[in-house]
Formats: sequence, structure tokens, C-alpha cells
Amino acid sequence: MSEKMEQHAFQAEVQQLLELMVHSLYSNKEVFLRELVSNASDALDKRRFEQLTQPELASKEELHIRLERDTEKRTLSIVDNGIGMSRDELIRNIGTIAKSGTKEFLAALKESAQGKLPPDLIGQFGVGFYSAFMVADRVTVVSRKAGEDTATLWQSTGDGTFSIGDAERAEAGTTVTLHLKPADEEGGLPDLCSEAVLRGIVKRYSDFVAYPIRMQSWRPGKDAADAKVLEDETLNSMKAIWDLPKAEVTETQYKEFYHHIAQDWTDPLRTIPIRIEGTLEAYALLYVPTQAPFDLYSAEMKRGLQLYVQRVFIMDECKELMPPHLRFIKGVVDSHDLSLNVSREMLQKDRRIQTIKNHLVKKVYATLGEMKQDSAEEYEKFWRQFGAVLKEGLFGDAQEQSTLLDLLVTPSTRKDAELTSLQAYVERMKEGQDAIYFLTGSSKEAVEKSPLLEAFVAKGYEVLLFSDPIDELWLERAPKYKDKPLKSIGRGDIELGSDEERKTQAAELEEKQKELGDLLSQMRVALQDEIKEVRLSNRLTTSAACLVADEHDMSPRLQRMLEQMGQSPEKPKRILELNPAHELVTKLHAIVEADQSDPRVQLYAQLLLGQAHLAESGQVPDPSAFSKVLGEIMHHGLGSGA
Repeated sequence: MSEKMEQHAFQAEVQQLLELMVHSLYSNKEVFLRELVSNASDALDKRRFEQLTQPELASKEELHIRLERDTEKRTLSIVDNGIGMSRDELIRNIGTIAKSGTKEFLAALKESAQGKLPPDLIGQFGVGFYSAFMVADRVTVVSRKAGEDTATLWQSTGDGTFSIGDAERAEAGTTVTLHLKPADEEGGLPDLCSEAVLRGIVKRYSDFVAYPIRMQSWRPGKDAADAKVLEDETLNSMKAIWDLPKAEVTETQYKEFYHHIAQDWTDPLRTIPIRIEGTLEAYALLYVPTQAPFDLYSAEMKRGLQLYVQRVFIMDECKELMPPHLRFIKGVVDSHDLSLNVSREMLQKDRRIQTIKNHLVKKVYATLGEMKQDSAEEYEKFWRQFGAVLKEGLFGDAQEQSTLLDLLVTPSTRKDAELTSLQAYVERMKEGQDAIYFLTGSSKEAVEKSPLLEAFVAKGYEVLLFSDPIDELWLERAPKYKDKPLKSIGRGDIELGSDEERKTQAAELEEKQKELGDLLSQMRVALQDEIKEVRLSNRLTTSAACLVADEHDMSPRLQRMLEQMGQSPEKPKRILELNPAHELVTKLHAIVEADQSDPRVQLYAQLLLGQAHLAESGQVPDPSAFSKVLGEIMHHGLGSGA
């Protein structure tokens, strides 16, 4: 081993993370072994796959993980004969952030209560290697990349720097050696040189790792003269759990396997074992997580299912097996009919992959449907985490849209339930109601307070409330549910009640239109540069004014979304509706009747428009101009009172 070592500094964020680890961020320190074993398993997966097309990379020994302990020196080594790392890869993967998620981890920590996070977040954010510093004063890594002749030594005490130098290793793979801190049972640090402790940790966290995890252990000898002998012991079961009948697997085993493959240490919401038999044979074990990952909406999110062929690992992220709107689903698929030497290009063209995908998606939908029907509370929990992502699938074909609309739940103006389904809404529709009414907005709170709801609530019509950004997009496609169109109450004309009530309402509105004609004309002139029309409203009962869109116009929120994506959609003018029964409108009409040239008419027109903007979105297009209008109105008011 070379004595010449190069000194390097960790990136600033990594150094912050190391300080957190060293100062006992996690009370359950044994999770470090789970993380290092998972890293070793990933390295073995990569070598196993690479040697399918490059036989020269095959290991002379069976692929495995070994735990080596030295009770005198108090060291613990995690050894694998996986793909290994080159010198540059060691620097990039350990000394810098790369794709480790360290930045996101630190951001989440700052937002957490009192800086405490559950241990599952180590795996979730991909910063597992650094957890070694919770239990070690010094960490050394010796790694040799498969296909290369040289090895590299990496070492650090977690003080902000690390050293890199040449090393020797007989075969490709990686050895991570921890120079352990003294055991401290009260502080949550067990004796990691203890055979029983290590066996227990592996059984708890890594029993389903697909490779043998071995450790030398003392076992009774054959006779009294040879009381004990040192033997290799395999600590994990290595069961292909997805290949076993459901009756032979306990719920605890299913959960532990999920923890291993998903690197998510919360329990899954649902477990979905699948057997596809007949002309195509495949086995799958899928999971619906309880919590959304931090990168659910990131283009770099690790998504897709693990793909095996006859229990041989092929790839970690097979995106072809699950559509993007189900990217939160975790699991394993083992096909008995694909070629072992499978590539990404071959997968995209293989009809069997599409057949497997169809089976999996259908089963996921069925599971979600059962959850929705049998456990409303559990389904609401799922929907709040993943509902917005699931709605991305509403841009699919008619069959998929129909299935997803059955799964959709959303808040509504009905007060006795938190979320409601479209089916439940249709069953409650009033006699003669021919559409499913909805309203969109920037948040649930903003939509609930919209003046556009007033007439609907007063007349007992339920309105669905949508506030996810994706809602603006799929609702623009004018979908139908059970032959009932979904209709926005924020655009076009709205007619409520029976035919007789509608006729009476229309006649009253026409009479009011004639009575307030001069006021409407004056306001159209005052606001002609900003709005398309000023008209009387049958939507309002308590508010003075509201803004609506023409039947086929784009919603303002959708316009803003498109602008943020670099597009420049044409901005249609809105329609300002006035409440003919409101006192402000009545008094403003009196001013116009007294003097059509009164300057207050234009000021109040601008004020009512600003008020409508504030009720809709909480902001006005031009705050400075609105403030000026308010100032002039106050000036007139004070003048008249002097």
C-alpha cells in the first residue's frame, strides 16, 4: 500500500452532514449496517449484470458480502466482491454531493421539529455511507473496480477532509472498515464486535438481501479436544420472497422486504403479491408506500421496478413496467420468459413487457379501488400523498381516464365529509341537475372562500373543489363521468333550479338589466381596456362582484402555468359580474342616475374590479394602480364629510 496520500476537502454540505452524524442525529445507530450492506448489495447487482455481457468481469468466487470483526483492534469490515470503484468514482461518490441527496437531506432537517429526523430518512435521501461516522472514529475504504488492475484507498476521520492513495486488493470489490467507537449501551451504541449483535442487526434489516451475508463464528467442535471451531455462517435467508405463495410469507417478512428494496423504513400502506401464469409467466411483489418521497416531482427521481429474470437481477429501475403516474409504486418483477441478456432497447420493443405492465397496472388499480371502498380513512391518507400524481394519468386513453375518475376523491362544499368521490357526488345530485359542478383555485382555502360558490351553496348544489396545479390541465379537456359533464362554475352562464325557476330567474335578471343599463354601460367604458364585458350575475348572493371566464376561455391560473413553462398564450379578457341586489351596486346606480359624468363612477368601477381580483386570487394585477384608486376614493369620502 502506497504511503503517499492526497488530501481532499469534503464539499461544505457533506461536512455539515458529517457533523450531524457524529453528534448523534439518530438514536438508532445500528442503521449504519443496513446502509452499508445495501450499498454492497447494489455493487453486487451491478457486477452480476455487467458480467452477462462482459464475461471477463465475472468473479472467481460466488458473489457475497462478508462481515469481518477484530475484537482486539475494535474494527468491523464490510467486504463485497461487487463492481468496485475507481479512484475518480471514490472521490465523486463519497467526497462530493453528486446525486446523494445531501442538500435535500439538510433542507429537510432544517424544516423538522428541533432538528430531529427518523432513521428512515438516511435511506430515503441516499446518504447512507456517512452514517458510518455515527459508530466509527475513522473509516477506510479499499476498492478495486472490476476490469482494472489497481485499487484505491480512501480514508477519513470525518473532520472535514479525506485522503486518497494507492492500495492493493486481490480481486475487484470494496472493503469498508470502521474503526469503532467504544460501546455505549445507554447512548444507543451496542458492542458492534459482538457476534450476537451483528447477527441480530442483519436479521432485522437485511434478511432478504439476495446475496449471502457471511461472518466467521465460533461453533462447537466434534469432540472435547476440539471444543470450538471457526466456521463461516450465512446470516440472511436470501429468500426470493416474491416467488413464495402468500400463505408462506408473514406480514412482517413482507414489510422487511419492502424496507430493503425501497430504502424506506416506514411500513408500506399496502402489499400486492402478483402471479401471472398462462402463456406468460411472471411473479411480482408491489407496494403502495405510506409517504411520498422527497423527490416525487423531480425529473431525477429514482423510479421503476426492480427487474429479475429467473431470479437473476437485471436492472434496478425498469421504467417500462410502470407508467409515470404510478411512479411511487415500489417492488420487484421476476419474469421467466425474458432473455437474461436483456437491454433497455430490447425492453422497449418486447411485447411481453407491455403485457406484464398491463397486468401490474390493473392490479394496482384494483388494490386502490378496494382500499377506497373498504377503508376511507386509509385511502384519504394515500390520496393526500399521491393523489396529484395519480391525476397525471387522466391524460391517458378513455379506458384509463374512466378508471382513474373512479379512484378520484376531492373536497367539496358538502360539510359532512372531508373528501368525496365522483360516484358519491352523482348519487347526491339534485333532480334536474345535468352537470357535475366544480371550481379550481390556487389552494383549498382560496376555493372554499370564492364568491362564485354563493348561489350554489344557497340553493343546495354541491360543488367539487380542486386546487392541485394538475387539475387546471386535465379539467380543460372537459371530461365526463357516467355521461355527466364536469362543468366549471367559473366560466360561461350558469342556470340553477328547475325549468320554471330558471325562467323566473331569467325574467328577473332581464328586468334588472334594463333598470341598471346606464350603470353597466358606464362601467364597460371605464373598464374597457381590462375586461370583455360587465353584466349582472345570478351566482352572487352576498358579494358585490366576481370575475368569470367565457365558456371556452383559458383559466387565469392555467395561463400563468403556461407562462412559467416558457409559453406565451393569448390572454383573453375576463367578464365582471355584478350582484344586482348588493347595496354597493344600488348606491353606485344612484350616483350614475344623478350625474353620469361623476368621476367616482370610474373609481368605484376600478375598486369593484380589484375587489373581484382579490376574492379570486388574493392579489391584484397592478397593486400600485389599485392603491392609487383607494387613495382617491378615500379623498372623495373625506371631502364629502368635511
